[in-house]
Amino acid sequence: MKNKEALLVINAGSSSIKFALYSVIKTSLHTKISGKISNIGQLAKLNVVDCAGKNLSYGSGFDFDKSAVHEDYITWLLNWLHHNDNGFTLIGVGHRVVHGGREFISPTKVSETILVKLRALTSLAPLHQPHNLLAIDAVHNSAPDLPQVACFDTSFHHTQALLAKLFAIPQKFSEDGVLRYGFHGLSYEYISSQLPKHLSGLADGRIVVAHLGNGASMCALKQRQSVATSMGFTALDGLMMGQRCGSLDAGVVLHFMRHYKMSAQKVEYLLYYESGLLGVSGISNNMKILQGLVDDPQAQLAIDLFCFKAAQALASLLSTIGGLDAIIFTGGIGENSALVREKICEQLTWLGLGIDTHANDENAITISQASSSVKVLVLPTNEELVIAQSTQALLCS
Repeated sequence: MKNKEALLVINAGSSSIKFALYSVIKTSLHTKISGKISNIGQLAKLNVVDCAGKNLSYGSGFDFDKSAVHEDYITWLLNWLHHNDNGFTLIGVGHRVVHGGREFISPTKVSETILVKLRALTSLAPLHQPHNLLAIDAVHNSAPDLPQVACFDTSFHHTQALLAKLFAIPQKFSEDGVLRYGFHGLSYEYISSQLPKHLSGLADGRIVVAHLGNGASMCALKQRQSVATSMGFTALDGLMMGQRCGSLDAGVVLHFMRHYKMSAQKVEYLLYYESGLLGVSGISNNMKILQGLVDDPQAQLAIDLFCFKAAQALASLLSTIGGLDAIIFTGGIGENSALVREKICEQLTWLGLGIDTHANDENAITISQASSSVKVLVLPTNEELVIAQSTQALLCS
């Protein structure tokens, strides 16, 4: 009997690797397993679940020390899948790649020429791009004949008009690619595909999706296409995040360099790794931890500032879509923090928005009151499925 075909999805971050295996049955995809290797660089942890969410035993061999790198874990993963394939043959691997620049506006089959171009974009996403590309290299080294597909977080935003992409700087820089690109596109693509199911006739209306997590952004949609987004040239812009500052007066950077004699590298580290929730609280970048510190004024200040900045950014997006029909919360914080959703929505009551407190506390799908003029929903995102679908479309067509 011929083995069934399967696709592997890899989402590699700086200290973690998320993965999912999908069986390909005719034109449909079915999740077989999903998992996460976390705490890379320390004592890594592995969690694997089946399609029903049941924890799976992964056997022996996952005993890496602190010196292990992404390639070690991906090599282990491919070997483990090979010996626990249950009759499936791997036909391709899809990867999340954060930055596609101006050229890559759709999923792309990986080649050495493509990799050279993607490596050139590393300075635009220094926290993410190197790890995304290392994962591609690791798969190639283990299985050089296995096709790979890159799916880009920036590509969803290519529908934006020129005015939404431009900075007010000399044109020569814009022509050289210094533009607003936007990120979290794979998440927004998935959420946009779910809107008809949950919003019916409003699905093509004026929607703001709030992807809130350690990395956070918002996207204004119309006709389920990106019109404007809070992130810009890099993933540093826009909302306050776990460790990133979000929007910042450029003069502050100049002040750091002139007054504090900080190098570009030190400023970069400060803004990417020491700011946001961590910087303001002085405690943690984890919203759940901060919410538990109800008697700590700095923790509460960090939460309040996060929500204030988010509401401010959401309001600023409304001019690009001419109003608001619905808000969708997603991402780790957006899906799980009733407090954050409540605090953001409290600042938007002038829109006629009302939250059902009980529904919000229960993390229900619809958390707005029946009388609210703006629908408010909580929808889990699924970037891995978007990557799998794009990989299937490219490799199986």
